[in-house]
Amino acid sequence: MKYIDEYRDKAVVLQLIEQIRETSRHPIRIMEVCGGHTMAIQRFGIPSLLPETVELVSGPGCPVCVTSHAYIDQAIAYSRLPEVIITTYGDLIRVPGSTSTLDREKAKGADIRIVYSILDALEIAKHNRRKKVVFLGIGFETTSPATAAGIIKAEMAGLFNFLVFSAHKIMPPPMAALIDTGVNIQGYLGPGHVSTITGSKIYDFIAEDYGLSVVISGFEPTDILQSILMLVKQFERRQPAVEIQYSRVVKPEGNPKALAMLEEVFYLDKDWWRGLGVLNASGMKIKGKYAAFNAEKQVEVSVEPTREDKGCICGEVLKSTAKPAECKLFGKACTPSDPVGACMVSNEGACAAYYRYAR
Repeated sequence: MKYIDEYRDKAVVLQLIEQIRETSRHPIRIMEVCGGHTMAIQRFGIPSLLPETVELVSGPGCPVCVTSHAYIDQAIAYSRLPEVIITTYGDLIRVPGSTSTLDREKAKGADIRIVYSILDALEIAKHNRRKKVVFLGIGFETTSPATAAGIIKAEMAGLFNFLVFSAHKIMPPPMAALIDTGVNIQGYLGPGHVSTITGSKIYDFIAEDYGLSVVISGFEPTDILQSILMLVKQFERRQPAVEIQYSRVVKPEGNPKALAMLEEVFYLDKDWWRGLGVLNASGMKIKGKYAAFNAEKQVEVSVEPTREDKGCICGEVLKSTAKPAECKLFGKACTPSDPVGACMVSNEGACAAYYRYAR
């Protein structure tokens, strides 16, 4: 409790707000690219504390939200096979595919199990040797090292019935793509959890090539406000750089052991992002040496034609070219209990955050 209180101290919050107001002279649009930041910003009411010159917008920081309908459709197709057990984190089970969800398939009898770690999926594979246990690998650099470790552990244990269907992605390509497509932003609130793995150097090109600032932030009110102040100072001085506010956790070099596991198991290939389309070298695919654990290589399945939901503007929300409330479905046909789009499903989705805290 003492730790939390330290980063929610009212006097410090008021001091940071005053400093932001005194420093900000020109309009600045700051994008967070972490779903945890999106939820924290809305939960703590950060936008209401800022001067009119500072605008916060949400980007593609929710892994579930940027994942394609095609991936969900293929996962659903796997679940319909009698020899397959699907293991997944809970936030994916209600994401709509083209005609169904994993939740609906589970209700129909498919063997779909929610796990809290990839170790749970390995245990399921251990006790169900005659089944193919498919783990749905979703997430950015935060969760992908655990998936890599799971694959390595499966090989060591001879669990060749354990398979991974990877939709892991990395953050720098979409950050560049947003700028390249002309999205109006002057700085990034850098992802804290991702950066504990990657370090800060992966964002250097944003400052050097694009002239935009990046400040890697923590998740408490004082973290976020201090990060905004750092971005505003850089912008006012016209001195873009990459800085670490979340220095109690993030180091410039990142986590070498986790990075080594990613290098061992995955290679980068093109991948599809909701709102941005196909981005080169943005998706983590399983290397050939671990093909025995690649669900796409080991399980043949027929997948239905993919179609997007009409009326859902999740792609525009992820690019910050639209706010959740601008969607005609928001809060009506699309709610957390009955979602139409992925941005309303995940706890890290912008629509879910706005629905819960900013309606």
